[in-house]
Amino acid sequence: MYYYNYTLIFLLILTKTHVLADFSKDSSLSNWKIVNDGVMGGLSKSKIDLTKEGYARFKGSISLDNNGGFAMVQYTFDEINIKPFNRLKIILKGDTKSYQFRIKSKKEEYYAYVYPIQTSGKWESIEINLSEMYPAFRGRKLNIPNFSEPTLEQFSILIGNKKKEDFELQIDKIVLE
Repeated sequence: MYYYNYTLIFLLILTKTHVLADFSKDSSLSNWKIVNDGVMGGLSKSKIDLTKEGYARFKGSISLDNNGGFAMVQYTFDEINIKPFNRLKIILKGDTKSYQFRIKSKKEEYYAYVYPIQTSGKWESIEINLSEMYPAFRGRKLNIPNFSEPTLEQFSILIGNKKKEDFELQIDKIVLE
């Protein structure tokens, strides 16, 4: 006969979460990719690494030279069914700069669904309703509906504030809820 902890099962049903990223000192960053404006001739530089505390750190320098102006880190994974979820929660510490959180239902889509984030300089939990993420391509909003797809294969964080600046964003966890 099996013994079930019904309280635990009930809590798992209530919380309905799926962890996309949860960083620690032992985390692997092998599936994380940097995409800077160098793909278009720009000179911005960025990297992702782990802090001694075990957070992911996306940092770099934005240059406007050669029509540059953005840096992005992206994470691609096997397709996830996201029908049970309606929002993302990101625990991060920014530098008071603006970023974009971006998702793709299929990694080969030419556009992404975007949600702007203004960081406070302190650790914070940012909640994003998936249905509020709008489609955009190369900085232009597209005339198609907001995100309502059943799957997810990629997310990214982009900084591109149309100015020369250094940046640093620490990430603790990214969860679907």
